[in-house]
Amino acid sequence: MDSTFSRIQELVVAGDVRISDHGYDELADDGILAGEVLTGTKTATVVEDYPEYPKGPCVLVLMKDGEGRAIHAIWGIPKDRTAPAVLVTAYRPDPAKWSNDFKRRRQ
Repeated sequence: MDSTFSRIQELVVAGDVRISDHGYDELADDGILAGEVLTGTKTATVVEDYPEYPKGPCVLVLMKDGEGRAIHAIWGIPKDRTAPAVLVTAYRPDPAKWSNDFKRRRQ
């Protein structure tokens, strides 16, 4: 498993989490509960990994809400730090832009 996401999962379990202002806005816009994203992190799948992102390593993960609907979440860890896990954003992926399983971007 991806080491960045493994660390993020550890931080979520420990409660060492921050949600960005943008993340809160996107959660509200798409009717996603923060608790669903936190819980979904346990079984999420890494879709894209950005280990060299300038603001710190981050990952795009796919998870499901309580009703089985897809959620994409971007989690990161601030550059040169080991904590907290930061929920950058979470949203409902657009089926027109993603494969049927929401794991690959359409060309």
